[in-house]
Amino acid sequence: MATLHGKTPDLLRRWNGPLTAELLQSPGAFGLGNLPVNAQPDATSTSICGFCSTGCQLSLHLSKGEAAGLTPTPDYPVNLGMACPKGWEALAVLDDPSRATHPLLRDDKGRARRADWHRAATTFRDRFRNILQKHGRESVAFLSTGQIATEEMAFLGAFAKFGMGLLHGDGNTRQCMATSVVSYKESFGFDAPPYTYADFEESDVIVLVGSNLCIAHPILWQRVMRNKRSPEIIVIDPRRTETAQAATWHVPVRSKGDLSLLLSLAHCLVRDGSLDRRFLSEHTTGFEEFADFVSDYAPASCEEATGLRAHEIESLARRISKPGKRVSWWWTMGVNQSHEGVRTAQAIINLALMTGNIGKPGTGANSITGQCNAMGSRLFSNTTSLLGGHDFANADHRRKVANLLEIPEERIPDRPSLAYDQIVDGIEQGRIRGLWVIATNPAHSWIHQGRLRNILDKLEFLVVQDMYMDTETARHADLLLPAAAWGEKAGTFINSERRIGTIKQVHRAPGQALSDFRIIQLLATTWGCDDLFRKWTTPEAVFHILQRCSAGQPCDITGIAGYEDLDRAGGIQWPFPAGGPPLQRERRLFEDGQFYHPDGRARFRFDPPGSVPEPVCEEFPFTLLTGRGSSAQWHTETRTSKSAVLRKLHPDALILELHPADARLLGIHTNDRVTVRSRRGELTATAFPTPTMRRGEVFLPMHDSSTNRLTLQSVDPFSRQPAYKACAVALKWTPS
Repeated sequence: MATLHGKTPDLLRRWNGPLTAELLQSPGAFGLGNLPVNAQPDATSTSICGFCSTGCQLSLHLSKGEAAGLTPTPDYPVNLGMACPKGWEALAVLDDPSRATHPLLRDDKGRARRADWHRAATTFRDRFRNILQKHGRESVAFLSTGQIATEEMAFLGAFAKFGMGLLHGDGNTRQCMATSVVSYKESFGFDAPPYTYADFEESDVIVLVGSNLCIAHPILWQRVMRNKRSPEIIVIDPRRTETAQAATWHVPVRSKGDLSLLLSLAHCLVRDGSLDRRFLSEHTTGFEEFADFVSDYAPASCEEATGLRAHEIESLARRISKPGKRVSWWWTMGVNQSHEGVRTAQAIINLALMTGNIGKPGTGANSITGQCNAMGSRLFSNTTSLLGGHDFANADHRRKVANLLEIPEERIPDRPSLAYDQIVDGIEQGRIRGLWVIATNPAHSWIHQGRLRNILDKLEFLVVQDMYMDTETARHADLLLPAAAWGEKAGTFINSERRIGTIKQVHRAPGQALSDFRIIQLLATTWGCDDLFRKWTTPEAVFHILQRCSAGQPCDITGIAGYEDLDRAGGIQWPFPAGGPPLQRERRLFEDGQFYHPDGRARFRFDPPGSVPEPVCEEFPFTLLTGRGSSAQWHTETRTSKSAVLRKLHPDALILELHPADARLLGIHTNDRVTVRSRRGELTATAFPTPTMRRGEVFLPMHDSSTNRLTLQSVDPFSRQPAYKACAVALKWTPS
């Protein structure tokens, strides 16, 4: 039984139902669920790291029931005793003075005032209910996250859609993984990353497309370094990134020339007969049409689009089609965050299918996820898909989930939500009047940042639920709900390789902050729909509910006994159905060549490359690229900026990288101040001329709060994922 800020657990023993506002007024009530279970002095607990999707396990060393330090877990099959700088500093960011400790409610004069939880919950209910009654169920939306526990995501999505009756809710995973989700669904029949991290160690040829693995996922780069097969490491990226510099071969493709390059590689494989004909015949459909399509993409005809010579494309084609070699393809945001990211990812998938490089050790078409629990969001957040990867538009799926949850079927929407960008448009157009933002910071991270900030101010009611009160989005909030952070609550995360692991409660949440789970439980009770969630009493109880929702799905996890089972096994990759094969620590999908389409075959999906949404011109002659700045930074730096150690590991200034020849033409020298301007805004950065850049292209780190002043309002038509990676800018030397 958890202790309550030094109080006895009597209150918890009395509490066996929903969390109510009245209960929260009781002495010692705050921090419910925010301390470790049965923690003993000098004991050790474990928890999956709460930063990126790698899913490293950390050993948390406890003193008097609370975490006093951490080390990476030596035998966990993901990180094998390693941690990146962010993981080492995971506890340091919890005690920052900017933590949100009490609900804050904006008064009539625009001042944020402290409120108790009773007033916060009733205000949430009354303001949102008033908007819904006036303007209908589509007038309020929520924006979820890949940063909270799976059980919290599920509770949030279920309460919002089944309890409040909302139709629209999306997540910030739309910014990082929507492209891969749609690509896998169309190609494989389900959102199913096929690999295990062991494939990094078992490949002969590793191809990284738009992935700076050294910086974005340093532990995965260490897995590459453990490969004893002397692999050839190929990096396809406009920049000569840290990863490209360490690779066997850097392919400096022109920005957004990646789809043309991949289609040209397919052309070479078809022309040369470098195909796995048996695999194609038995396990795929649509190849002949694809082969005819790529006949127009000879290397010589793709030189302009790719910025590469024909012989370079030919050489790359030979390297990825060596007989008997295990080839694995890996991509991240350089592919996903594109105006044609889905077709680019599917071009990678097509190359893996053509050569039979899937379902076997050291192979695969493998997307690396961004956030710590983006995979949990993809399967269980109730945003783009119904719980467990079901389809809102499928009546059988709605009936199945309603029966499992014991709720009326009519409470489940019969169509999916608007996507993130469409929700933003809906606010601008006045169709969406209320917004609930949970554990994300769109006023920093969304494209064309200035537009988004103006749009937030058009809302009648904005609720922000976050661990810090000083984020760019929290500053716009009418109501701020203080949330417990990683380390202050329990649940599960699902990492890039589909591994489910547990997070633990090892730190007190400050002040009156509550876990997202408890906040949602309180709001459901105040809304008056808590009867729908009478069995959603704890995170582990919800985990078992989600298991039942997964039954019969490709992500079936009914064979997991519970949290202790996950800890004993070193995490468990989905699928793991009850009565299935014995558990293995490392498992990949499609070993039997069976995919998730009704006919069991993978699909070839393809379209010709489109034009770049914002080409360079005389006024804006440079293409801006954005990406990771260092392994010490994370997304909007909401947390990493709170660590003195992490702040020392990257430059204080905003650094603009550009090619030395471009710098000379503009009279720009190292450390000069440079104004960078797009059609949407401008910023000032410090110049760093470097030959790692292509001529005509410049780079800014995504983490800086000003970078998204510049980025372009453009999305992939299939995934609705924003295209952060290419917009037109102008540079001007700025006197100091």
